Order: sequence, then structure tokens, then C-alpha cells
Amino acid sequence: MLELGVKTLLAYLLGSLIGSLLLGRLRGVDIREQGSGNAGSTNALRTQGWQFALGVLVIDVGKALLAVGVLPGLALPLVGCDATVDREWLAVACAAAVIVGHVYPIWHEFRGGKGAATLLGAVAVLSPVALLPVLGVWLGCVLVTGYVGLGTMLGMASLPVYAALARPGDMPLLAFGIAMAAFVAYTHRANIQRMMDGNENRAQRLWLLRPR
Repeated sequence: MLELGVKTLLAYLLGSLIGSLLLGRLRGVDIREQGSGNAGSTNALRTQGWQFALGVLVIDVGKALLAVGVLPGLALPLVGCDATVDREWLAVACAAAVIVGHVYPIWHEFRGGKGAATLLGAVAVLSPVALLPVLGVWLGCVLVTGYVGLGTMLGMASLPVYAALARPGDMPLLAFGIAMAAFVAYTHRANIQRMMDGNENRAQRLWLLRPR
């Protein structure tokens, strides 16, 4: 259990390294004080441009790849690899921890992003094929409604559905999908309220069914 606890904690600390805030310090800006106030790649794109947003995306996805794809298999000093710890559940624990770290980063006053990019990085390691329904639902929703936040929530909701139908025996992936779908809905609660109020921003370039 020591390995599980230590690696989950390390994954959380890794997740707390927020791409937009790290790069923002180099530029002398805090994007939490601009645009929507969110520290994610979408607000980075809107306020700082595509090059900055691309750097944010690389960092936020990359840390998930490290936390989920590399960390669980490392034999850490004084920790090692515990044969009693299930590797799939360990990977899922690290995946959840890196995402929570991104949303509530200890290094940045617990004010991070909404976790979408980091979550995609985690899914890419846990089940690369699962990215197809997640991204497909996201894109379809954005094309129809223009709402990026709604697309993100519905895309993540498709993950447990995929796990239940395509991988019925994969309990770690199913549990992760259910937990993260609920977590993403929670992190997007402000978007939900704005959609209900009718003042949520839409992605005009992707919104195919917008009024002409």
C-alpha cells in the first residue's frame, strides 16, 4: 500500500504543475485574471494566442502521460514495486490524482484548470481506443451546439459507456470513467449555469448550425 500512496501523491503533485501558469510566469501574465478566469488551454487560446495555448496543451497532456504511463512502473527508492498492488488500479489511481492536481493545484493556491486536456492524456494511456468515442462525441456536440464545455462533459460521459459496452470486464476503466464524468460535470458547473442563463460563449468557428 505504500507504493499506491506514494505514487498517487506524486501524480497529484505532478498534476499541480499547470501549463498556463508556468508559461504565464515567463510572459508575466496570469490567465486566471483574464478571459473566463480559467487556467486551461481554451482560455489560454482566447487570451494569449495559439502558440501559448499549444505550449499549455503539451504540458498538461504530457504530465498525464508521465503520471499514468511512466510513474506506475517505476521502482522508486525505498518504495519499489509491491506485488500485491494491482497495476491497472494503480494506473487509474495515478490518472485520477494527476487530474485532481490539475484542477486543485497545491503550487497555485488550489486554483487550476478544468482538467480536460490532462484527462485526455490519461485516457490515451489507459485505453487509446476510448479516445475515439470521447473525441467523437465532443466534436459532434461542438459542431451542433457550439458549446465546448457541453462537448467536454458529454464526451467524458461516453467513456464509462464505452467501458461498459466494449470492455465489460475492465472494472478499473469503468470506475475511472464514472468518477471522471461526474468530476468533469462538477468542474463545468459554471458553464452549465451560463448555458441555462443563455450567456455561455460558443466556438463560432466550429459551430456549424449557428444562425446565419
